[in-house]
Amino acid sequence: MAKNTEDLKQVVDQAIAQQEVPHVKLNKMGPNSVDINRLTKPSKETRQEYWGKGLTYFAIILIIILVVSIIGFVGVHGLATFFGNHVNVFHFLTSTDWDPGDGKNHVGAAAMIVTSFSVTLLAALVATPFAIAVALFMTEYTSQKGAKFLQSVMELLVGIPSVVYGFLGLTIIVPVVRKLFGGTGFGILSATLVLFVMVLPTITSLTVDALKAVPKHFRQASAALGATHWQTIHKVVLRVATPRILTAIIFGMARAFGEALAVQMVIGNAVLMPANLVSPSATLTSQLTSQMGNTVMGTLPNNALWSLALLLLIMALVFNFLVRLVGKKGQK
Repeated sequence: MAKNTEDLKQVVDQAIAQQEVPHVKLNKMGPNSVDINRLTKPSKETRQEYWGKGLTYFAIILIIILVVSIIGFVGVHGLATFFGNHVNVFHFLTSTDWDPGDGKNHVGAAAMIVTSFSVTLLAALVATPFAIAVALFMTEYTSQKGAKFLQSVMELLVGIPSVVYGFLGLTIIVPVVRKLFGGTGFGILSATLVLFVMVLPTITSLTVDALKAVPKHFRQASAALGATHWQTIHKVVLRVATPRILTAIIFGMARAFGEALAVQMVIGNAVLMPANLVSPSATLTSQLTSQMGNTVMGTLPNNALWSLALLLLIMALVFNFLVRLVGKKGQK
């Protein structure tokens, strides 16, 4: 190291001594006037670069550890139902008998699985036409001020807590459903209407981004061929944006599938196979939130609830996989 420093010093001194054109900063410098140690040591900017990379890698590693820990923790406790308590997986997925306190033959989640998917699909079916219509209005018809106003409304809907949606559903939607369709008012229909309002901003915002991503020259080319505004939207804009719109719908479904508190307040929390849209039932999330505090860690009822959590985690991974799959097809 010392030899390299001496060699560098000789090169610098020779270059300064042989300079032919006077330099503003070097004209007063002569041999042996350069601090070689400063040239060989890392600068302040280099140290900042090292710190920045180190913090970035630390954050990435921390996130990876966190995700792996969550998946591992939920997986270990969720699988304990099948490996520790010896509950049959097929029975768990197909049976409607849910009463883990009575033994392993009464751990059936089929009713909650069917209800969760029913609520999610119905909410997506109801919200998607409204979301696409609002997104088209914001991007194709209204002025910039109107679009900003609607965007602020969507952001306001996103910021409302779930408990507020649940309370509004409990005090408004449930009585209306009870009056119009009979029964108690609790059930899949009430949960669908609440989730419709909750997922609408998500699907709308992502659909707006999808429509804005369509290149402007596509619209211009369609207009140049004589197409009307609506023909351009229907035949060009929507077709090009379809993969991104499907991604928006999947994100909305993931939001609806994982919602707990608002659904719990309006669905009735009865672990029964739904006979119709207005009969009380329960989703995976509503059962988790209502019963987790009433079980003892390590017992069959507690492990069964962790198995429901594992199902939710698997569905979250499935939704992410679908988003990536649709995104890749859209790029092609």
